[in-house]
Amino acid sequence: MRKYSELRERVTQAAWLGSAMLHEPHAASDEELLRAHCLEYVASVQSGSLDPKAMRRIGFPWSAEMVERSRRSSGATIEACFAALSEGCGVNLAGGTHHAFRDFGEGFCVFNDSIVAARALQASGRVSRVAIIDCDVHQGNGTAAMAREDPSIFTFSMHGANNFPFQKETSDLDIELDDGTNDGAYMAALVRGVAETLERSKPEFVIYLAGADPHEGDRLGRLKLTKDGLAARDEFVLTTLRRKNIPVAVTMAGGYGHEISDTVDIHFRTVETAVGIFG
Repeated sequence: MRKYSELRERVTQAAWLGSAMLHEPHAASDEELLRAHCLEYVASVQSGSLDPKAMRRIGFPWSAEMVERSRRSSGATIEACFAALSEGCGVNLAGGTHHAFRDFGEGFCVFNDSIVAARALQASGRVSRVAIIDCDVHQGNGTAAMAREDPSIFTFSMHGANNFPFQKETSDLDIELDDGTNDGAYMAALVRGVAETLERSKPEFVIYLAGADPHEGDRLGRLKLTKDGLAARDEFVLTTLRRKNIPVAVTMAGGYGHEISDTVDIHFRTVETAVGIFG
């Protein structure tokens, strides 16, 4: 998607970008992916042998470039997580592919980078309990399903009640929002949801999906948040985690603005807010 290249360009030009801050991620290995996804699915994605129905469910055609991009998106979230262990916060300029399930992809999501990264952290022995705070406007249905039987990964999704996916999964905590929800109502729900998430899960690490699609100008969002409201959302989540000394990896998740510049602006402010809070 064009927004990713434009976001990278904005970040590259930012006055606060240090020489050691931006890295090209590795492509997630089979070993890393298979902690989350089944072997048959990973092999079929790699070889391009998924049937046409499975590819339609993902939403775009197979190509070697698609496979590489999907692996690197998961690799970037893994690297953001390990950076956060030492720096407090790490950011993936893409990621948030929360509609991918263990054995199929959906909604432009091939591999579930949040679950892949959470299990990479756990496999390292440095983290046991992970919470996923998902503020994309669409429910993280794949994430919820993949972590359902895993008490070490707590899933919190705050999303539009009437939006895709129309058949929801059950997260550990779901907060559903009415169409037209504005900044004030959204923030009140978020404060409640974050407090409950941290109390119930007592996480050692958080993965935060900072979707741009709750914005009032989003083609698919159906909510009415302003850019300032979304910036306040990011500041609240990240400041809360900083004060509690909980490391956090941030991913961009969705954003489908009528004007792509709006989506890029929102994602850029997310990155800028993380840099400002964690230095």
